[in-house]
Amino acid sequence: MSARWGGRRTPRGGLRLSEAHLALMAASLVCSAVVVYVFWKQLPPLPWASSVPPRRVSVLLWWEPFGGRHRAKRPHPDCRLRFNISGCLLLTDRADYGEAQAVLFHHRDLVRGPQDWPPPWGVYVRPAEEQQVLMDDEEEAAEALALAASGPRPPGQRWVWMNFESPTHSPGLQSLAGNLFNWTLSYRADSDIFVPYGYLYPRTHPSEQPPGLVPPLARKQGLVAWVVSNWDERQARVRYYRQLSQYVTVDVFGKGGPGQPLPDVGLLHTVARYKFYLAFENSQHLDYITEKLWRNAFLAGAVPVVLGPDRANYERFMPRRAFIHVDDFPDASSLAAHLQFLDRNPAAYRGYFSWRRSYAVHVTSFWDEPWCRACQAVQMAGDQPKSVPNLAGWFQR
Repeated sequence: MSARWGGRRTPRGGLRLSEAHLALMAASLVCSAVVVYVFWKQLPPLPWASSVPPRRVSVLLWWEPFGGRHRAKRPHPDCRLRFNISGCLLLTDRADYGEAQAVLFHHRDLVRGPQDWPPPWGVYVRPAEEQQVLMDDEEEAAEALALAASGPRPPGQRWVWMNFESPTHSPGLQSLAGNLFNWTLSYRADSDIFVPYGYLYPRTHPSEQPPGLVPPLARKQGLVAWVVSNWDERQARVRYYRQLSQYVTVDVFGKGGPGQPLPDVGLLHTVARYKFYLAFENSQHLDYITEKLWRNAFLAGAVPVVLGPDRANYERFMPRRAFIHVDDFPDASSLAAHLQFLDRNPAAYRGYFSWRRSYAVHVTSFWDEPWCRACQAVQMAGDQPKSVPNLAGWFQR
């Protein structure tokens, strides 16, 4: 989509509100997409109440994300209480596989370790111990994947590929067969189920996060902060930090590189003491805008300096004056000069918080929220069959 935040303009193409809303609804199964595309109040925010009672839907989480194959099961979230989504039955017991309208597969767990797919529906399956031995063999694993892609499934069941890592950090995409999955669930806006890391929504009460029109400037004792957990000198973000730190002091917190331990007050209280935060992504890809911006900067009350997708991509989801993009400057020294100018001019600095008069910040809750959003997507979807013919080709473009 080409619409950007700014004033009360309508998206290019001249669609009116109702037409734009219907077009989005028809184009995607995703419920949370209607939240992120809040192009200056053109679409309603969450919680989204429907006049039609939702049908009851069961969603099975095949693994607990990130090593969840062997992790103790946690309590299931209450989708109605937490996200205003009724009619959801969330499952983790694989014995309920045949009852699930959708099955969620987390990509990282999908490609790590032995192949572990649901058995073909209605076909005799060897005991689990025998299967495990076979799945450790490459040829048998490939055979199992082919069978998973072509074998029968419970009627009407959808397999959902879920991933919140960037293509750079999503190994094994090429190994997944075409048409294996029916839907995609990710931060990408063109996913079937769009669940971004965060979004802005119209503010209805002063207590909504972040509170206040402007953060207290008296608390800000430092200029630039950066919290980084994985340090890699080959990454663009580390290279840019090396350049920027030659011209302005950057306090780095984290386990790698020159980082110092986070103070006991925690990340948000630490970043709140600074005027700017380096919301540098570990790789640069379409729509890959993570909690580094939504939580670490916006909720902490620091102006994000972003390195990720291009400025136009950011402006699809937030006002242009809500952030500073490294691409706005010819080099790091020019960016440093701009930060120092804003440090000396409080009125100009406060301008980067004007969005807070109208908008609050929602930060996605992992992994409860994607689970509930998948349920809502099934409730909204019709019976039209769909599959993803080339997952790697779509996600890596």
